[in-house]
Amino acid sequence: MRAWVLHGIGDIRLETAGEPELAEGEVLVKVKAAGICGSDIPRIYKTGAYSYPLIPGHEFSGVVTAVGGRVNGQNPAGPAAPAGAKEISGIDGSEGWLGQRVGVFPLIPCGKCMPCRKKQYEMCRSYSYLGSRRDGGFAEYVAVPSKNLIRLPDGVSFEAAAMLEPMAVAVHAMRGMMPAPSDRVVVCGLGTIGLLLVMFLREAGIDKILVIGNKDFQKQMVLKMGVGEDSYCDSREMDVRKWVAGHTDGMGADVFFECVGKTDTYSLGVELAAPSGRICLVGNPGSDMELEKQVYWKILRNQLVVKGTWNSSFTHEARDDWHYVMERISGNRVVPEELISHRPGFEELEKGLCVMRDKTEDYVKVMGVF
Repeated sequence: MRAWVLHGIGDIRLETAGEPELAEGEVLVKVKAAGICGSDIPRIYKTGAYSYPLIPGHEFSGVVTAVGGRVNGQNPAGPAAPAGAKEISGIDGSEGWLGQRVGVFPLIPCGKCMPCRKKQYEMCRSYSYLGSRRDGGFAEYVAVPSKNLIRLPDGVSFEAAAMLEPMAVAVHAMRGMMPAPSDRVVVCGLGTIGLLLVMFLREAGIDKILVIGNKDFQKQMVLKMGVGEDSYCDSREMDVRKWVAGHTDGMGADVFFECVGKTDTYSLGVELAAPSGRICLVGNPGSDMELEKQVYWKILRNQLVVKGTWNSSFTHEARDDWHYVMERISGNRVVPEELISHRPGFEELEKGLCVMRDKTEDYVKVMGVF
């Protein structure tokens, strides 16, 4: 098969690789769409991976074309297998996965630690991860544990399914804060996760949303979502503190989502939170975070709640984040494809990586369409 293989920092190549061999409980997924996550850029060009060679990519969807031994039947039987689908180790695909269109939860939990025993798999103490700790979706085929699959309803595109992971991350942050319709909510940082957060907050009926961005195309995106122009703050041109105070009757935000991952915006969230307000730290840190004494005092004196969030819940139950997202995209209550700005083909995937690395063009979600 063809794959984009990372051999070292900055050394990613399109080359021929062996088709994955399936272990027990795994299926082979033919990749149809793969999104580039912001975390892929430092992994490929700056910080490196856990081991080499590695095929990156953890946001992807596709079709199951082969089934390994002892694959469990989490999924109802689907349509007949398409031409070219095959059986492995005598398994006939009766579990229902063969030929299915699927999304993929990239975190592979150990299943043994205390969080796993509580079905809090996103906090597993000894997890693996597709695209960072083992081969992922920047390839024609990927070996995936069947327990990490979610079936795609009719009408859900491969592109939308490849965005299930970032959508679920945004929903996990939102549901962790549980904002009420009357809460004054601030979203600071309008990368993909921030924009998706705004999208799902609006779908959940949260109307008092103030958003802080620093790019013209970000403003256009949130306006298309129905956020009023008066509710958008361009931090390049406006005094954010005065602006938030003016839009909250001087009280500040009941809920503040920090989607940047910098000391300045973390401190800003503490400053702009209302008494007894809640701050959700969403953005991955790009460097060390420092907490000044005066910021710490504000957390104490205003009795703020500061909550971290990471990844998303996937338990095969209707109440998990992935099923929450699937219900909304299958009913067209949210349309994530609206955030896709670039659609490179398989052989042009590196161009998409470079757009994100060098910021030569405005982009939101760069989606490889294979």
